[in-house]
Amino acid sequence: MNITIVAGARPNFMKIAPIIEAIQNKKKDGVNINYRLVHTGQHYDKNLSDTFFEELNIPFPDSNLNVKSGTQAEQTAAIMIGFEKELEQNSSDLVMVVGDVTSTMACTIVAKKANTKVAHVEAGIRSGDMKMPEEINRIVTDSLTDYFFTTSMYANENLMKLGIPKSNIFFVGNVMIDTLRKNEARLKKPVIWKDLGLSEKQYFVMTLHRPSNVDEEDLLKKLVTQIVLLSENYPIIFPVHPRTKKLLSGLDLNFKNLHYVNPLGYLEFNYLVKHAFAVLTDSGGITEETTVMNVPCLTLRDSTERPETCDIGTNILVGNDSEKIENAFKILLTKSWKQGSIPELWDGNAANRIVNHLVDIYKL
Repeated sequence: MNITIVAGARPNFMKIAPIIEAIQNKKKDGVNINYRLVHTGQHYDKNLSDTFFEELNIPFPDSNLNVKSGTQAEQTAAIMIGFEKELEQNSSDLVMVVGDVTSTMACTIVAKKANTKVAHVEAGIRSGDMKMPEEINRIVTDSLTDYFFTTSMYANENLMKLGIPKSNIFFVGNVMIDTLRKNEARLKKPVIWKDLGLSEKQYFVMTLHRPSNVDEEDLLKKLVTQIVLLSENYPIIFPVHPRTKKLLSGLDLNFKNLHYVNPLGYLEFNYLVKHAFAVLTDSGGITEETTVMNVPCLTLRDSTERPETCDIGTNILVGNDSEKIENAFKILLTKSWKQGSIPELWDGNAANRIVNHLVDIYKL
């Protein structure tokens, strides 16, 4: 069996790492299973792509489509053109896509038009927010997918409401947590720890990149200013996404305790998260990691495709609502944040379950 695995953006790399390892282990056991790794090049900053292959011991891609930046339509078109050629030149029994980025949707469309089966890892998650490009990617991908590997029973329910047969839905857990569990002992203190005089549980980590937060200058300035004023001079470490960096350049957001840093590698960033007092983010994936590491997390969004991180984990939704943010800080600073627990099957073995299901499906 030949599987084509697609990776395009930072979160994808964390998800494919344990899957590749599980495939390699099956192959060592004599199972006829092979993979070809295709990197679409959707993220092209070194700290957002190449470093993950090095840090997470992922073999370098067999093919890189080198798509790079562009509008949503330009990226989608370029990925589809490149991936169509890839599949023509390298036949595949199954295309495996992960997550909900542009590459996920574009490669799914190409695979189905080439009459190739598709497996979607992290299928079925929904935010209900159609303004998010990722939500459209999820809907399109899941409308074409053949095998659905899910992270939660919420996702299963979403898929069954669409009429997806239960026999095609596999609740396997969260591959992102496989990677976290495997690498927890390898997390490394970044250089900025010493440079900024950081100490355990005495700083915040913040990430912002979603258009709803960063596209409107006045809103972004108001949001960051409020967070700084509520932080009681705790250092705020803000790894700045390349897209956000451009937007911040003219806003005069200069505060003594707000520290802009370059994007960090996986091991350094998660070291910061694990030892933070709290995390403020509009990322979905980070809310999964904070839940497992039991770190308070304020999600600067009005909805989430990962409700288990709120219902079970350490996450709460505050959006960019000033009152909700203020109330959340009061809870944080009085040390009365809710105690979370770890969702079902977020145990570090999701990738093995995925590959075992594929072995069963294809009778390998």
